[in-house]
Amino acid sequence: MKIVVVGGTGLVGDKVMTALDKAGHETVAASRAFGMDAFTGEGLHAAMAHADVAIDVSNAPAWGDEYVLRFFSTVTRNTLEAGRRAGVRHHVALSFLGCRRLPESGYMRAKVAQEELIRQAGVPYTIVESTQFMEFLERVAQAASHGDQVCVPDAEVQPIAAVDVADLLATTAADHAANRVLEIAGPEVFAFEDAVARVLSARNDGRRVVADPDTRYFGAEVPDGALLPGPEARRAATGLSDWLTGPRIGATAA
Repeated sequence: MKIVVVGGTGLVGDKVMTALDKAGHETVAASRAFGMDAFTGEGLHAAMAHADVAIDVSNAPAWGDEYVLRFFSTVTRNTLEAGRRAGVRHHVALSFLGCRRLPESGYMRAKVAQEELIRQAGVPYTIVESTQFMEFLERVAQAASHGDQVCVPDAEVQPIAAVDVADLLATTAADHAANRVLEIAGPEVFAFEDAVARVLSARNDGRRVVADPDTRYFGAEVPDGALLPGPEARRAATGLSDWLTGPRIGATAA
């Protein structure tokens, strides 16, 4: 099976490529590192030729509200069109769990717009909505630091290791299109401040993490339960403690 991974050299994309290669699929990483750009469309149609599945794990390089909406909308349209021309029979996209519950966030509105484009395209699809990656918890702390204190939203999270997201995406790509959203989350629920504090502690970082109801997440207030999955979500195997003591600690996205 030929599978094209848009964003195939990023944090998740690289791991998706590894999982697909191990499963014996023919893979193409459609990314600028290999002379392809899904935003401009450069090289995308050639990459998609004779493909069976397209997986979109692209992420915007900048997060201004207007730009991020334009990025996800353009990449999605270009990928869907290239896939349609190639006869792709399954479009798989990675999205953010809870994006519809955070309408104040320009990033989340862009993910909602991406999902709507996929639903309306008439192409068999599966959208995988993931909770926050464990790999990004330290980045959340860096963005929310005020001296020796880190303020995070007063909310609960169920973080997931990027490799578990990648494995599900690879498995999903080989299945028939679900034509719906699949949710995936880590195995444990934490108060946001506890999850971030555990990551900082593992880094020997002494900053104090506190929950602040006025702290926003991707620019939005967080309603109760907004970042948690529903009862039918798939739970990944890797817990935060295992991830922190494994080789993936500190991994960041390009």
